[in-house]
Amino acid sequence: MNYVLDLDIRSFFDKVGHDHMDKFVRHRIGDERLIRLILKWLKAGVMQDGQWFETQEGTPQGAVISPLLANLYLHYVLDLWVQAWRKKVAHGDVIGVRYADDAVLGFQHREEAEKFLVDLQERVRKFGLELHPEKTRLIEFGRYAAERGKSVGKGSRKPSTSWVSLTSVGRITRRGTSWCCGRRSASAWRPS
Repeated sequence: MNYVLDLDIRSFFDKVGHDHMDKFVRHRIGDERLIRLILKWLKAGVMQDGQWFETQEGTPQGAVISPLLANLYLHYVLDLWVQAWRKKVAHGDVIGVRYADDAVLGFQHREEAEKFLVDLQERVRKFGLELHPEKTRLIEFGRYAAERGKSVGKGSRKPSTSWVSLTSVGRITRRGTSWCCGRRSASAWRPS
């Protein structure tokens, strides 16, 4: 992997669309009683200054079901789409790891990483979401990235904390603990 796209969805838990979530829950779960319970939890509303307000979007703040609903939502919005994009568009290797609303994707070619970012912005917009502009970035990655950066006048940067975590993620994904290049190993973690 030569380029890493570190992405974050802005205010994800506040912006989850209830209409889309309803469809995703119904697609995943066959028990109508359980679906009703989940959707009631989703539309529970919020209390502010002793007054109850209905929620039209977002997941319940601090509720134990919010991370589960986030993973279900992003499975359809992001995970499956990334795999399809990789098969249809990419010519080089593409790997990825997602945890809630944060994801790290590795690309062999810069042009594909840049195209992916443009396509992804359009994709999340369809679901009422937006990539966080300050937290989403494309980073040159690999053994010679620092040397190449110096040669084009970017100066010498010491690896930051994010570089260390990205390096770790890169190693994990190459071993097959996530989807990699459309292939899975027997021990692969499967995004839900």
